[in-house]
Amino acid sequence: MIMSPSLTRDLPLVVEKSYGSNVEDIDGNVYLDFTSGVAVANIGHSNPEVTKAISSQVKKVSHVCFSDFYADLPVRFAERLKEFLPKSLNTVFLSNSGSETIEAAMKLARYHTKRKHFLAFYGGFHGRTFGALSLTSSKSIQRKNFGPLLPVHHAPYAYCYRCPFGKNPRECETECVRYIEDYIFKREVPADEFAACFVEPIQGEGGYIVPPRKFHTELKKLCEENGILYVADEIQAGCFRTGKFLASEHFGITPDIVCLSKAIGGGLPIGVTVASKKIMNWPPKTHANTFGGNMLACASGIAVLDYLEENRIGEKVERDGKHALEFLEKLKDEARLIGDVGGKGLMIGVELVKDQKKKEPAVKERNMIVNNAFEKGLVLLGCGDSSIRIAPPLTIEREDLDIGLEILKSTFLYSKL
Repeated sequence: MIMSPSLTRDLPLVVEKSYGSNVEDIDGNVYLDFTSGVAVANIGHSNPEVTKAISSQVKKVSHVCFSDFYADLPVRFAERLKEFLPKSLNTVFLSNSGSETIEAAMKLARYHTKRKHFLAFYGGFHGRTFGALSLTSSKSIQRKNFGPLLPVHHAPYAYCYRCPFGKNPRECETECVRYIEDYIFKREVPADEFAACFVEPIQGEGGYIVPPRKFHTELKKLCEENGILYVADEIQAGCFRTGKFLASEHFGITPDIVCLSKAIGGGLPIGVTVASKKIMNWPPKTHANTFGGNMLACASGIAVLDYLEENRIGEKVERDGKHALEFLEKLKDEARLIGDVGGKGLMIGVELVKDQKKKEPAVKERNMIVNNAFEKGLVLLGCGDSSIRIAPPLTIEREDLDIGLEILKSTFLYSKL
């Protein structure tokens, strides 16, 4: 085998081509994609507008090394992106991936605050490069043998279905945030030594977990009181995946720094770290890269943003998400393996348990459901300990969405589990 064995391989899918909401393997088998290439193909695979933009640009120039020379296209991409963001987020750094946006945000936070430590959350996934891995606390195998890592202190995420404090959501006074005050700040590191708090508005790899609104409002308040930058990792949840351009909009939060990637490139590698001019105050030569601002990626990015706006994708996602959640809630009543269903827009998690009262994660059963659905023509991926993510392209037709949901239903109800 020539490829590194470190890569993840959950399904025997060898992709030959993809279009819309479908992927086709090398044998000509066509599958309905409920993963969007891990939330990348938000506007569909091989979107004609993106293909046209890339084709047109490649005939002009594909690379200029934007860190050393000037070009108009990356600037136009940044200005177009700014139209979708809160006014305070007005300064852009371009890179090549989600992990790189996190690395840039970590460096920026340290430079701006002159502090060294970071806050993050259990279950969070921010990437696998060294700094991003220091924040990541999704699966221990991802960190094994790579330490010592950067000084990151983790707190419980507001995972109400499995509350680490044994609280009922109606009684909870955001213990997850209080934990930071009462234990991390008092017993580990003083608050004034933290540069930034990195948080996914909705956890992705951790299980597609939607926290209560108060979790984010109280966390943002705590950060503001202590001069800690609030960094929203929108890499998987952004670009209308949840119905809003930023998932943090659902919680009434304006982050100090936002990290975007995946869907915003339309299939090409791009990363975007955004902050205010006041925060992104580092001087020339502080941070740069060779391929950030790549001309093809920026052309694709503009086409993505135009398509999202012109087709009012956010409104469509809210309708489709409500429809899918209602379907899955009904399925929960029929399928004994489903313990919890939750999500925003078309970022939906279905958590499997062996017993709905004891809530023991059904890991083996989840993997079998994913594989059985694949045999029926539906591509799914797991997340968290025993959850399935529902993340089709945002452009999916309602008929195809229903076909996928019905395949999932039949897999749950007729699998011998």
